[in-house]
Amino acid sequence: MVHAQPVSIFHGPLVRQAVKDSLAKLSPALMVNNPVMFVVEVGSVLTTLIWLRDLLARPAGAAPAWFTFNVALWLWFTVIFANFAEAVAEGRGKAQAAALRGLRKETLARLLRDGREEEVPASQLHKGDEVVVEAGQIIPGDG
Repeated sequence: MVHAQPVSIFHGPLVRQAVKDSLAKLSPALMVNNPVMFVVEVGSVLTTLIWLRDLLARPAGAAPAWFTFNVALWLWFTVIFANFAEAVAEGRGKAQAAALRGLRKETLARLLRDGREEEVPASQLHKGDEVVVEAGQIIPGDG
């Protein structure tokens, strides 16, 4: 009996790829597809620019530079963490799809022919074939 192995969120290669993807997703061309996070990213850039302006030439009545820095830091954290979470979800989905594709090639089906069972690779099943499946087994085809 073959079972699909779950992919851990903290799987090393998955996390490394998610970090790369989360930074690549900071591109405004990609971020514009998610309007809420695009607005947060624009706010992050503007707040960072205001912080830099305050460091160089603090105008009268401006908020303290430490406050502006902390706001910018939290906004950047929000954008990067949202991208990271999305990249992890995409990575897990791709890993699960790859695992399922691998199962398709490796799974044996118990095919019923003329009242008797015969083991055949799942990839050789055709429309209308009847298979025997017990509790906990992978269904050897799509329905």
